[in-house]
Amino acid sequence: MGSAHPHSEETSGHRAVPMAETTSRRGAALGPGDVEHRIIVPAHLPAVTVLGPGDEVLRAVEAGFPAVRIHARGDQITLQGPPSEVGLVTRLLDELLEVASAGAPLTADVVTRSVRMLTAATGARPAEVLTHNILSSRGRTIRPKTVGQKRYVDAIDQHTITFGIGPAGTGKTYLAMAKAVQALQAKQVNRILLTRPAVEAGERLGFLPGTLTDKIDPYLRPLYDALHDMLDPDSIPKLMAAGTIEVAPLAYMRGRTLND
Repeated sequence: MGSAHPHSEETSGHRAVPMAETTSRRGAALGPGDVEHRIIVPAHLPAVTVLGPGDEVLRAVEAGFPAVRIHARGDQITLQGPPSEVGLVTRLLDELLEVASAGAPLTADVVTRSVRMLTAATGARPAEVLTHNILSSRGRTIRPKTVGQKRYVDAIDQHTITFGIGPAGTGKTYLAMAKAVQALQAKQVNRILLTRPAVEAGERLGFLPGTLTDKIDPYLRPLYDALHDMLDPDSIPKLMAAGTIEVAPLAYMRGRTLND
């Protein structure tokens, strides 16, 4: 298998039981140079959890590795094909079983992201990235989805100031907000200060009426959207009124001292 698991143990001279047991043999019905591997799914994982609704996960694995024939029956998954491809699918399934055992849902998107990690020269394990829980709120858990996002949240943990640079839609604001809310809930900080440059997206908004908050609200909408995903919407006005969450334009940050 591609990895060792912390709950595996060896007693009385018996071999350790891994997450998924794998055997390898050559079969008469196989093509030239092909091998066969059989993976036994642990009893604590239901088939629908591993294979996905309507075998969604299994179909995604097959689509990613068309040279490998995959057969699932009961608690056994059989792989047949070229040794290198079968070895890679075995590693993939081992990682997916570890993700499922950690309570994270398996989907076709998880399979696609795991394949990218295993085939890229990053050395990252999908199970380490996709099971890194940042924040659980309102029935959902926020986790990194890529190696870059995992490095980003690790950098936030390890450094006082972190710069996240990347194109729109890569999770920079959302993950930073999740880490801020996590730190607030863990009492590592006493307040959250949200700031953002008032930059228009190609159009001129002109003069906006109202107070300072009213004027900058349109520019801070991505931050509010993230907050509503992570906190009870009823608690957000109270936290803002108490100063626990403060919103300010970047132009007004000069000269401020922030130590909590």
